[in-house]
Amino acid sequence: MDLADIGTLKSLLRRHGFRLSRSLGQNFIVDPAVCPRMAALCGAGKTSGALEIGPGVGVLTRELAARAAKVVAVELDRGLEPVLAETLAGLPNVKTVWGDVLKIDLAALLREEFAGMSVYVCANLPYYITSPVILRFLEERLPVSALTVMVQKEAAQRLCAGPGTRSCGAVSAAVRYYSEPEVLFPVPRSCFFPVPKVDSAVIRLKVREKPPAEVPDKRAFFRVVRAAFGQRRKTAANSISAGLALPKADVAAALRQAGASPAARAEQLTFGQLARLSVLLDSEKEEQK
Repeated sequence: MDLADIGTLKSLLRRHGFRLSRSLGQNFIVDPAVCPRMAALCGAGKTSGALEIGPGVGVLTRELAARAAKVVAVELDRGLEPVLAETLAGLPNVKTVWGDVLKIDLAALLREEFAGMSVYVCANLPYYITSPVILRFLEERLPVSALTVMVQKEAAQRLCAGPGTRSCGAVSAAVRYYSEPEVLFPVPRSCFFPVPKVDSAVIRLKVREKPPAEVPDKRAFFRVVRAAFGQRRKTAANSISAGLALPKADVAAALRQAGASPAARAEQLTFGQLARLSVLLDSEKEEQK
């Protein structure tokens, strides 16, 4: 069964009486090159596991099953149950878990399903849960080696943006704190059924063992990051001063000590400068108490 063929896909969905849900962001891949490429680049192999989120009709699932020792696919829409029962039949290394990836106990799931294995996340993520899903895996330090996910093109640029670029923001800093992000390849809107209004891209986030710069207090670091990017039109000095309720002169002095100009904007600060700044400003807050 060629699930990337639009005629086959429509026939499959019609046969099982399945109706697409806009609220769940259901757009199925109908380009035969996309899923094999994602599965090949995600890192999963014969001794590792693959966790998929939102398998849809199982196109990517089948590619992962051909490469990984075990595949667990988490799906919210029970309407896809008969569809997946057909498309994943005969694949003993695949298990479907029904539930909301933002609510289920992922730590327990990973522990129970992939004991002793390294795990790679690979998924075509619905646009509306992109950042929450990615940040949940990263912030909760869930035991996965990498996340290879398809997201909206603009989200890909934002998530993988490096310091000094206009796309860099608070979420970029958070992603870079926990992982090494890279954009792998673009996926035009024409690769989906139904055709969405935006293009997509596949990104890979290799989970780090430690941050790219020393951060003694993670909470203090992210307070500074949120404040710095809180008012993008202002300089970092003004934005941080307002966000942390600190005198602008003290923030400007801390920026100089961190090796940055007080006139710089948040996206111009390097990760190391933000880390150093968080230490300096945390000390400043302590002195004010």
